[in-house]
Amino acid sequence: MRIYSAASEETLRARKFLKEWAGDRFVSKEQYELLEKENVSELRTTNIFLRLVLFFFTVIVVGAGTALFFQVFFSPSVKASGVLAMIFAAVCYAGAELAGSKARLYRYGIEEALAVLSIGYLCIGLDEALFMGRPYSSAEFVVPAVGAVFSLWIWRRFGFSYAFLAAMILVVFVPGYWTSSHEAQRLMVAGFYAIGLGVVVAVRSRHRFDYLDEAYSLAEAMLWLGIYLATNLKILALDFPAQRWIGGWDDSALFARPFYWTTWVLIWCLPVIVLVRGVRKKDRFVIAVGGIMAVLTMVCNKPYLGWVRHTWDPMILGVLLTGIAIFLRRWLATGPNRIRHGFTAARLSGKDKQWMNVGSIVLGQLSPQSITPSAQPSSSDFRFGGGQTGGGGAGGEF
Repeated sequence: MRIYSAASEETLRARKFLKEWAGDRFVSKEQYELLEKENVSELRTTNIFLRLVLFFFTVIVVGAGTALFFQVFFSPSVKASGVLAMIFAAVCYAGAELAGSKARLYRYGIEEALAVLSIGYLCIGLDEALFMGRPYSSAEFVVPAVGAVFSLWIWRRFGFSYAFLAAMILVVFVPGYWTSSHEAQRLMVAGFYAIGLGVVVAVRSRHRFDYLDEAYSLAEAMLWLGIYLATNLKILALDFPAQRWIGGWDDSALFARPFYWTTWVLIWCLPVIVLVRGVRKKDRFVIAVGGIMAVLTMVCNKPYLGWVRHTWDPMILGVLLTGIAIFLRRWLATGPNRIRHGFTAARLSGKDKQWMNVGSIVLGQLSPQSITPSAQPSSSDFRFGGGQTGGGGAGGEF
């Protein structure tokens, strides 16, 4: 199923660990050089910056080539253009397959862009070929459904985690073609995610200690978060910076009261369940998602209960989270050898510090108004004056 062999991906995983150990001085320079020679992979990789450049460059080139084809060589009808879009999807997917199997590109940006474009072209082609210009039909759910299935195939074939996320996003649109009930739509989305979660958990048990464990861990974490977001009716009522672009709104008034209060109970139970599972499995992604869910629950509690929010609420939340962090750190530090149940507060790798630095930068970009003072109003009538002497011995009126 995977385009890359298990041995090749295990080798890359070993090289990544080796690089981290060398950076943290767990192995000497001589040991690093010796182990690096023993773990040589035929897959071609690159750094994250060139990967992004190649990704966007490929998207631009393929998109421009497609537009040029329609503009110069062919001016088809809507249905014919949909068929051509599906042909372009097949060509892009074939290019991704060749880039991965023949050129041995691995997370190189080029094969990723071709795979992503194949998903986009497929969805656009299906919509234009089957439904464009026709009355609204519930059969249009085929477009996001097929897109979700194909995205899952891309994730399974190439291992792109964002393809799994794309499948989750496409699934959100499917129930809207079946029913107009907001309650039923949320239940269906949560049900789809729950089914996917069951499959991922079952399959992941066979890959607990190999190179696929991280991919399944991230998939499980995203599914848990998806179930939570489908359950929480007050997420859209929060004033996130991103919602200033799309116009945040609160649709909780559309739901029946029993359903409303059931979701309130669930948003308190789900973080506990996720955190317990993450701690038991020692899964960092699941633990992180459980923490995010817990914070969102505390933030959404007042809107759920109809209480007035105050400007000092974030300060109280910050003090609470700081207190919990200090307590956990001290509790872990007082264990035998500063370890309790396989957890420690000591930093074992410099990778954690890098993630913390990246997180600080992202949070700073998301909330610049919290650290940047607002501009002060100025008056055109203001003029300096009142001094007795100017610089260089000049008078006050100089």
